[in-house]
Amino acid sequence: MNRAAVIRGIGAWVPPRIVTNDELAEELDTSDEWIRSRTGISRRHIADPGMATSDLAVEAGGRALKSASAASVDCVIVATTTPDRPCPATAPLVVSRLGLGTAAAFDVGAVCTGFLYSLAVGAGLITAGTAESVLVLGADTFSSILDPQDRSTRAVFGDGAGGVVLAAGTPDEPGALGHFDLASDGTGSNLITVPSGGSRDPIRADSAVGADPYFRMQGKAVFRNAVERMAASALRVAEARGWSVRTVDLLVAHQANLRIMHAVADRMRLPRDRCAVNVDHVGNTAAASIPLALVDAMDDGTLHPDHRVVLTAFGGGLTWGSCALRWPDLVPG
Repeated sequence: MNRAAVIRGIGAWVPPRIVTNDELAEELDTSDEWIRSRTGISRRHIADPGMATSDLAVEAGGRALKSASAASVDCVIVATTTPDRPCPATAPLVVSRLGLGTAAAFDVGAVCTGFLYSLAVGAGLITAGTAESVLVLGADTFSSILDPQDRSTRAVFGDGAGGVVLAAGTPDEPGALGHFDLASDGTGSNLITVPSGGSRDPIRADSAVGADPYFRMQGKAVFRNAVERMAASALRVAEARGWSVRTVDLLVAHQANLRIMHAVADRMRLPRDRCAVNVDHVGNTAAASIPLALVDAMDDGTLHPDHRVVLTAFGGGLTWGSCALRWPDLVPG
């Protein structure tokens, strides 16, 4: 029988500090009502000063390993837009801190689609026989790149990390990853971006004036693209799996905001109550979004073993992707 990558464990973590809409309203021209009506978000978790993306990834990674009863893995992939440093990658540090020896390690940069891209890469390593097990993490501290005066981004984003342990198995068992749909459109690269700090516009001591190191997003265009891309991609993987929309038990979409997720479900003609939602209390956690939503759905009883699940995400690049699987019987770490 063909070899497949199977989810054996899952874990997630958010920083303990909670920032409510009312707290944001004390600093910005906004209100709880304004934020809730546009995003569905009431609060988010924010990393304390000095807390880095690797700290979040280590916490989530340790929980995923515990869930899988795994003492080691062959590779660690960290999807992130907010690495500890521009160089080197954050993943090798995560490997070291988790005590995983000399496991292969690298970062993936696909913004909010990063976890799905990394999931596909990890699955590819396993099906090719290059690895027997892979820890796939999505971790971001978006609070570190947000403009303190931009209410549109500060109201939306939170910090967090989540991940899964993949191991070699068979295509017919629950948790097997077999159907991915991944794509990009670089003509929209300016819609979601951090303008300065890369080779296109490096920040130097003698040219800091005019540099923009903060995350920027063109909301209306992003909304339209996100809905169109995620809905079409999610339908493609469901069809590839031989599922009709009515047989999908749960759609776990990137938790961008509640309006986007509902619009995706509507376009798919999927009842909104089959859409996993945790954005209300964690915000948009970028690459961590999907694994965090999966853990919360397991904890609140929304997600059960053998459920037919479709994962879908959209992010900067532009990038998007989806995956379909039957959910395994797991206990989050």
